Amino acid sequence: MPTFLPSACRTQRLARSVLLAFAILAGFGQSPASAGDESDPPEIAIGERLFLETRFAQSWAERPGQPDPVLQTAPTTGEPLPGPFRYATISCRACHLVDELRDVAGGGMRTYTDFARRSPIPSRPDGRRFAGRNSQALVDAAPPGTAGLLFHHDGEFASLEDLVVATLTGRNFGWLPGEQAQARAYVASVIRGDDGSGELAREFGGAYRVVLAGTRPGLPARFRLPEKFRIDVDQAGDAQIMAAVARLVAAYLADLSFARDPAGCYTGSPYDAFLKKNGLPRQPANRETPGEYSRRLLVAVNALPAVRFVEAGDGKFVSHHQSFAFGATELAGMKLFFARSAGPSGSAGNCVACHPAPHFTDFGFHNTGATQVAYDALHGKGAFLDLRIPPLAERNADPERWLPASESHPSGSGRFRAPAAADRPGETDLGAWNVLGNPDLPRPQQRLLAKFCNGKLPCSVSEQLPRAIAAFRTPGLRDLGHSAPYLHDGSLDSLQAVLDLYRHTPLGAREGVLRNPDPELAGVRIGEENVSALLAFLRALNEDYD
Repeated sequence: MPTFLPSACRTQRLARSVLLAFAILAGFGQSPASAGDESDPPEIAIGERLFLETRFAQSWAERPGQPDPVLQTAPTTGEPLPGPFRYATISCRACHLVDELRDVAGGGMRTYTDFARRSPIPSRPDGRRFAGRNSQALVDAAPPGTAGLLFHHDGEFASLEDLVVATLTGRNFGWLPGEQAQARAYVASVIRGDDGSGELAREFGGAYRVVLAGTRPGLPARFRLPEKFRIDVDQAGDAQIMAAVARLVAAYLADLSFARDPAGCYTGSPYDAFLKKNGLPRQPANRETPGEYSRRLLVAVNALPAVRFVEAGDGKFVSHHQSFAFGATELAGMKLFFARSAGPSGSAGNCVACHPAPHFTDFGFHNTGATQVAYDALHGKGAFLDLRIPPLAERNADPERWLPASESHPSGSGRFRAPAAADRPGETDLGAWNVLGNPDLPRPQQRLLAKFCNGKLPCSVSEQLPRAIAAFRTPGLRDLGHSAPYLHDGSLDSLQAVLDLYRHTPLGAREGVLRNPDPELAGVRIGEENVSALLAFLRALNEDYD
């Protein structure tokens, strides 16, 4: 569980969506927007520039100036849309959209994610065409006041910087396992060789060597980096340049936030408006955990002498097709969402056990049964229960058979980090099982083990590894209307489908037919009569992210 700062709401600026600096190249017939926002600190502005940079892709290294065919269209759960970057190569933004398809039929706003179940990746000899998992929304991936976070669906990365390095040198950018050193050297060459003539350079302060040095007279103040972010790219080694790039992109990612007021309290959703209108607590108190705060909030809601609902005139949505409202149905859904227990015939969402307010995630790892449902649907009921999964010693003795490819073991099969497929029995995604105790991934180990030990000592990796089977990082639930499809594999198109899953798998947990269910899953009791209220509450967490 993350730790939180005192109850005063922390300050965090609302992230602003900008038109991609390569909009002209993408064929939209418009000039690029000015770089970011003039109130952004220099490290955020330059981090955004690097986030938009398309020349880091392997396909650009191989075919400079040539667009990547994989970007011709933007895959969705239905018909593909025109690719907003069809005249470019892969950048971070290619899989983490904001407003590029806002006004396109079938498109809309995004919270730094895409519309695909799994994002397309550049073509290489391994034959892979799509990423292994759904692209995660990046807004509020690391809210202020949280600590000890792990990133990606399986907790592979102990910092945003680690995530950035692995992405820029990994398969999503076209680099194969074993090519990381080559990729790092190439990224450094792009930084050193930038002559300042490109569209991004003209919008973001000039050549990288000038901007990253941060000392040239005449460099605009809005692009003059603080000393801790500066680097002399002509003197630095490849690894140092990569680390500098990662620090800047990480600063940009950490700045992405849902709407907050000057004190740092969330303000953008009908739910937030309801709390404020009724004088309810909006953040944990000093030393109060999110779980404790959520229980206190439910008590306060139930004790309201007269409820004041959010109605017409309190707000209006621009990018969601719904009313900006929090009424009796939303309140009923909230109470069910926050309810931790119920009798055998009663109802309790128990959702807050893993999705506590105010961020609506515990940043932990849980098995909700999604992997088993998907695997059994392809291979028959009970197939996942019968699937042989090796213990720690056997797994680590033969990493190329059992574990994903890595720099040390580039031929790793990744059989347990693969999407389940009818023609590949024995392959499925086991989530955090691939990371916990994996010697090739030393940096997240201490934190990840602590997540599964949950304060219990003694606690060993060999004991906890079975508990990591099919466990995935808890997503935040704010603005879900801008991040479909859902789950780690993007398999569910709607919130209705997600709630149907949570009506089914808790029953399996209670009956003992679900493999390694999270202990809290058995406490979820959602009747058909509860679904509409829960859906209304989840929609009340939407906002006009912009």
